[in-house]
Amino acid sequence: MSVKIDPRAIVEKGAELGENVVIDAYAFVGSKVKIGDNTYVGPGVIIKNRTTIGKNNKFFAYSSIGEIPQDLKYHGEDTELIIGDNNTFREFVTINIGTEGGGGVTRIGNNNLFMAYTHVAHDCIIGDFNVFSNLASLAGHIVVGNHVGVGGMSGIHQFVHIGDYAYIGGGSMVTQDVVPFVMVAGNRAEVYGINRIGLERKGFSEEQIKIVKRIFEIFFKSGLTVKEAVNKISTELPQTKEVKIFLDFVRNASDRGFCRLVKNNSR
Repeated sequence: MSVKIDPRAIVEKGAELGENVVIDAYAFVGSKVKIGDNTYVGPGVIIKNRTTIGKNNKFFAYSSIGEIPQDLKYHGEDTELIIGDNNTFREFVTINIGTEGGGGVTRIGNNNLFMAYTHVAHDCIIGDFNVFSNLASLAGHIVVGNHVGVGGMSGIHQFVHIGDYAYIGGGSMVTQDVVPFVMVAGNRAEVYGINRIGLERKGFSEEQIKIVKRIFEIFFKSGLTVKEAVNKISTELPQTKEVKIFLDFVRNASDRGFCRLVKNNSR
């Protein structure tokens, strides 16, 4: 099948379109854009600057992809946005290219859902299988792992890291790193327990969840420093996938500190 471009759309010379790409009415695709096979670009969507898009993505009406950063330090440098495969971007989603000071690349992985009005700022690195609910907003330089859920109307501070399988409750303001496997909520976000329902939905066994609970107890409830807790987890627990995910995250965290356990928590 051939590319389908609505006559009311604008596709600039130099844009590269894969097989079975559909460009709907009033969309704009810039000259430096590359779009992979079987991707749908909905009405009014704008894709511009040096943006590379993989296969099987869907961009719904009026999303803005690859626009320049909302950063006063950006001065027109040739940075980029790279998007993987099988992502869905709903109405009015905005994703910015990177900045020279942040490595020059905003990167989106595979199989993510960005609901309406989600914003991903410059130099963010997003993994796979994440869900960002309506009006979730990510500032610059944020790192999000895999299988993360971000509730609607939540804001995440620049440079924060979010670990695999974490869940951020709706309306939260996240100003510190969120370790893997936990639920956080509030302004400022605090930890309320492990993301048990999310883990069960992802196929974690009871034995795996027991290991996650033990990691949680050591890290949040033992009274140990971060360094001491990491040492205890690495020496006393079996080195399962869950332990490795947690330790790798903590050892490569940002310098903003971690969201801590909410007071009087009994979970």
